[in-house]
Amino acid sequence: MLDLHQNDVLTRVVRYNLIREGRMIYIDVHQKVQGHLAANFIAVPNLVNIIATPDYQGVGNNEKEAITDCLKKIKGKNIEEIFPKKADHQPDITN
Repeated sequence: MLDLHQNDVLTRVVRYNLIREGRMIYIDVHQKVQGHLAANFIAVPNLVNIIATPDYQGVGNNEKEAITDCLKKIKGKNIEEIFPKKADHQPDITN
């Protein structure tokens, strides 16, 4: 165990880039190192400072499952549907 605060979450991140409608969407796949996440791997679409709502985040037991789940959820969606309207809304990926 690493020396973290009691409720800290530490993840290792792999980044994918998806170009849709001429715009870049980042998809960060978080691998749980320590702490509580919704799954061992979570794929989170983002625009650097805006994170997609949980409905569009993918989960899985490995990186491939998480990114596959995420891509399935965002297929056919435009960017405005995936991301919240207010930049200050940051969904909690630990649920």
